[in-house]
Amino acid sequence: MAAITVAVVAIAAVILGWITIEIACKPCLEKGREAIDRSLDPNYDPDSPHLLGAGQPLLDPATSSASPATKIV
Repeated sequence: MAAITVAVVAIAAVILGWITIEIACKPCLEKGREAIDRSLDPNYDPDSPHLLGAGQPLLDPATSSASPATKIV
């Protein structure tokens, strides 16, 4: 009877530990799971323009160009 009690307590401890880790590390685990889902998706294209914000440029042309006086050669 003592062996069954020890086994039940050990299983309960493992389950509570798993739940604690899931709650404490939720943001990190979600990002990791999303990355795994993307890498396993055969239709995912990392170069797809819809991932960049629907055609928005990566750099703002007004702020990215330096004036000729401050341009480093």
